[in-house]
Amino acid sequence: MTREAIAELFVMKCGGSTLAALPDSFFADLRELQKACVQPVIVHGGGPAISGNLEKLGIESRFVNGLRVTTEEVLDVVEMTLAGSINKAIVRRIQGSGGQALGLSGVDGQLITARPVANAAEVGQVGEVTEVKAGLIKGILAMGYIPVIAPIGVDAEGRRYNINADTAAGAVASFVESPRMIVVTDVPGIMRTLEGEKKVLPSVTETEIEALIASGEIYGGMIPKVRAAMDCLQGSVSEVVIVDGKEPQVLSRVLGGEAIGTRILR
Repeated sequence: MTREAIAELFVMKCGGSTLAALPDSFFADLRELQKACVQPVIVHGGGPAISGNLEKLGIESRFVNGLRVTTEEVLDVVEMTLAGSINKAIVRRIQGSGGQALGLSGVDGQLITARPVANAAEVGQVGEVTEVKAGLIKGILAMGYIPVIAPIGVDAEGRRYNINADTAAGAVASFVESPRMIVVTDVPGIMRTLEGEKKVLPSVTETEIEALIASGEIYGGMIPKVRAAMDCLQGSVSEVVIVDGKEPQVLSRVLGGEAIGTRILR
């Protein structure tokens, strides 16, 4: 496959636990997209698995404003979990469906360059993205592989950083100039009660989301999901689509223009 053969690429963000629960049909859909030269770039998280491994090792999990406090000891576990077990599990599932995938982290080839976040004194080795090597991602796509990226960053001196997966996904999408981000979750989209019935909002702006949170219509566990999706709206990314990964052929349907899930517009 040549670079010119890549008809369309999109960035997909998914939590590690969500991906693990997806049906085989989801990965079959990925395979068919790949055959049609529509190329996904996957950026994944893995918060629950990280917390579980830290607990097994007797290491405390602490958070400040949603960011995991990351000491050197914690970062070893973060990297082991994200770049190791979760990343390779995703690659195996894609390849088991007949697709082709290559797993890597932001450290490999200095794919994701990072610097400390502004409140590093509070959260430790947490980073914000300064650059993504788009050429490396597009080179992997041109060879016929789906890049599966764990959000660990590195600086020029080789220091590692734990990067929020949503932030990393938004940066990857921006640097590869993808206009759309698909966030695969375990919910059908942003729900709102209309005429006594819960319905999925087909589209919503950032301003409207803040109003829905303030009014209590978006509440509980949906708030961090929605705020995380909004974090992806940066650079060239003008819309983020939240979808339920268990929907049949959900990726193909979104890319085909079907109104499914919730589109968050900038």
